[in-house]
Amino acid sequence: MSLIKDIFSFIFPQSCIMCRNRLTSKEDYICTSCLIHLPFTNYHLVENNPLEKYFWGLFPIERAASLFYHDGEKTRSIIYHIKYYHHPEVGKTLAAQYAKELKEYQFFKDIDAIVPIPLHWKRKLKRNYNQSYYIAQGISQSTGIPIFNDVVKRVINNVSQTQVKKHERKENVKNIFKTFHPEKIKGKHILLVDDVTTTGSTITSCAQELAKIQGVKISVLTLAIAGRNSLPIEKENEVDISVFGIPLIE
Repeated sequence: MSLIKDIFSFIFPQSCIMCRNRLTSKEDYICTSCLIHLPFTNYHLVENNPLEKYFWGLFPIERAASLFYHDGEKTRSIIYHIKYYHHPEVGKTLAAQYAKELKEYQFFKDIDAIVPIPLHWKRKLKRNYNQSYYIAQGISQSTGIPIFNDVVKRVINNVSQTQVKKHERKENVKNIFKTFHPEKIKGKHILLVDDVTTTGSTITSCAQELAKIQGVKISVLTLAIAGRNSLPIEKENEVDISVFGIPLIE
């Protein structure tokens, strides 16, 4: 398979979605140079990290993490490819790599199922896919945790959060989700998955609906968190570590 991939890469060279340089046969979508310079959060290494604290008191949160800060032109390229440019497999690949890293830190301990944030059927019909489901697939691929794609649905086709002012986002996602098949998640630990945490309003709305089911516990995992300073990490808790087995470079 490696030889076939090498030949295919030579005949049909692929470019990095961030820097547009040619990828090697061992690279997928993002070159190694761009990958190691992503603004990683390292939230999974910080007890009571800012993302977890943000959700305290809103729903029964166990743990939460995001891979990188979505705060610049290059990270925007990743999110746009996943969300709007019909390349959800980029999210799946990144999520699979991230999940392998998180497994070493017991992030998935006791988690019973993965639940991707659902799209309304009209938006999914227009886009032809739900990017959060692809991210969930990547995590499931690396962990073996099953995906429950039918336990919560978006029943109101609300306006996109990107088109709403920050202080209006909580109201925009109010009561837009509804749970189904509650017997499947009763007493279970759910990993709620999305592409980007912006204000956290969509995740909170979905999590609060799931939390109505008896005994449900919830953890959160997203690929990105919008803005490096949106949930600032405390300086004394900053940690330098390798990501995907590659040392970070300042």
